[in-house]
Amino acid sequence: MINFRQGTYLVVEGKADTDHFYIIQKGSVQIIKSSGVGDNSTTYGPGDFVGVVSCMSGHLQIETAIAATDVVAISVKKEQYSDLISQNTPIALKIIKSFANRMRTMNQMLTKATLNSVVIDDRTQIFKVARYYEKTSRNDIAAFAYYQFLKTKPEGEAAEFAKKQFVSLKPRTHAVYYEPTEETTREYPKDTMIFSEAQSGSDMFIIQRGEVAISKVVKGEEVTLAVLKKGDMFGEMALIENKPRSACAIAHSDCVLMVINRSNFNQMVSTQPQLIAKLTTTLADRLWSMYRQLDNASLTEPVEKLVDILSLQAEKQRLGGAIGTHTMQTDLTPKDLANMCALPSHLHPKAIYDFQQLSNYRIQDGKIFVKDVNELIKQAAFYRKNNAK
Repeated sequence: MINFRQGTYLVVEGKADTDHFYIIQKGSVQIIKSSGVGDNSTTYGPGDFVGVVSCMSGHLQIETAIAATDVVAISVKKEQYSDLISQNTPIALKIIKSFANRMRTMNQMLTKATLNSVVIDDRTQIFKVARYYEKTSRNDIAAFAYYQFLKTKPEGEAAEFAKKQFVSLKPRTHAVYYEPTEETTREYPKDTMIFSEAQSGSDMFIIQRGEVAISKVVKGEEVTLAVLKKGDMFGEMALIENKPRSACAIAHSDCVLMVINRSNFNQMVSTQPQLIAKLTTTLADRLWSMYRQLDNASLTEPVEKLVDILSLQAEKQRLGGAIGTHTMQTDLTPKDLANMCALPSHLHPKAIYDFQQLSNYRIQDGKIFVKDVNELIKQAAFYRKNNAK
């Protein structure tokens, strides 16, 4: 138990004191974020967690917390988390559910900030996803999305059109798992859809081999939110909240996925605290990345956005620093970066050209190579700081 007097700082944005987090017992705490877009101030009360995203992800603090009243809080060390789970499962579930809720809110904020639009998680969005991928000749994905749209039992012109397109596309595609199965492991060929945004579903996945792209379709543009690799988890929000998927998951390469459904998830919570700790860390990492993406959305210069989103990839891998890796070979093309920033397609050519003129980067086998990671991170921080003034 720790007592904080009114006006005392619990955590400070940008600081590295992330080996612990707080559970508020009494009083209220004001949460402030200095940069980014959206509502940058809120208030937490008893039962809420302070500093848990940065603690579990191992990154710098993403916001400042000030005691709005006298506060009593429990300090929990990161290494104590597995013990906390085994002794008090409801606390772990509350943290996970709070992460999932914040991630859904952040998804909406990111979509609005990057594309000045809000996506409604209903069946019409699945239809828009199917139409987009058909128009861009990614028929494996389009056929799967049309099928998921038809499962919602639509009526009228859109339903007839979807039936016609699905019947036409299906014989020519490699889409798999139109329906969930009881298998604990599934294989997805490259460029096939695992699930569509707005689709119902309750399976969570852990990547055993390959890569998975997480994306959204807004106003006829595809926005890549992340490219996940071996060991990463995804799909957890639908499992935890029992709400429609908030983004699309597409096999970025041939991949093998472990499947966790609601029944074996509940068993996992009670018997495998280390996996719940891993899930918490995964969600924390993703939330931290979303906060950084919101900062990126507030940048106005396209080339600055490209540099900043590239820096985010290095920061997620914890590269750089005095003893860290000082070069980075990415799996990303400049176009990948532009998509991850949600730059409108007509701005891509100039932004990519300007980026390639910068001396710290070169294109190697079509992919971006960073000569000095520390310089990249410093440059991106400079852009964000200038933008926040």
